[in-house]
Amino acid sequence: MADCCLTLICPPAIEEKLLDTLLATAGNEVFTSTPTFSHGTAPGRWSTTEQVMGRSRAVQVQILLTATELAQMLTRLRADFAGAGLRYWVCPLSAEGEVA
Repeated sequence: MADCCLTLICPPAIEEKLLDTLLATAGNEVFTSTPTFSHGTAPGRWSTTEQVMGRSRAVQVQILLTATELAQMLTRLRADFAGAGLRYWVCPLSAEGEVA
């Protein structure tokens, strides 16, 4: 059973590479990806329009992992996406399952 939920916020420019990496390394884990907006992250990378609007387009990815899988995933992401603007946070998971 998963222990935590890893949330990733990535710039659209690296979305496909990130999803490919997750598909290759996440095994049987289900994850979601959703278009979103990011506020207050790396405004130096924003276009002029994004600077005026105060937000930038981003993709949010969430994946449920065990503590061991989380450590391995973060190691992989740090190696493959250093300097790419990928941000993350981790929340403990109190329950997960499938409604049958």
